[in-house]
Amino acid sequence: MSKGLITRRCLLTGAAATTAISGLIRPASAQTFDATPTMRGGSNNYRPGAPIVERIGGGGFWMSGSVRRAGDGLPLASQRIQIWAHTTEGHERDPASHGATLTDANGVFRLEMPQIVPAFGQAHGHLAYDDDDFETVFLRPVMASSSDTSLAVDFVLQPV
Repeated sequence: MSKGLITRRCLLTGAAATTAISGLIRPASAQTFDATPTMRGGSNNYRPGAPIVERIGGGGFWMSGSVRRAGDGLPLASQRIQIWAHTTEGHERDPASHGATLTDANGVFRLEMPQIVPAFGQAHGHLAYDDDDFETVFLRPVMASSSDTSLAVDFVLQPV
């Protein structure tokens, strides 16, 4: 008999029945989502109230990700994510290097900006959730390579 094949004899004796149908008997375990902690250095050059924009500068680099609620992992729509970085067009302290976007119905955000370049030896971006419904989170993800043309970052937010 081949491994994993369920025969009438196996079902009658109970052999392999537990393995074969355990998913039908046992309920699926619920997954919990831990809140994303703020990263050290994430709030450097933060500008409260950066405007919601279609794009930062001339574009060419994509910052994207998702936003979920801590605990149940429910995707969060219409959440404001602020993004800024040191780019080919400006420093992270420059107002023109900052912008914000909103998540879509599936909790996904995406914003085009100029290519991120190394600052203090590392190519990195800054992202923040800073509205009132959830705890503020600042992130400072480092890119694997300064030639990458995108960076994806996920938030899991803790309700206030």
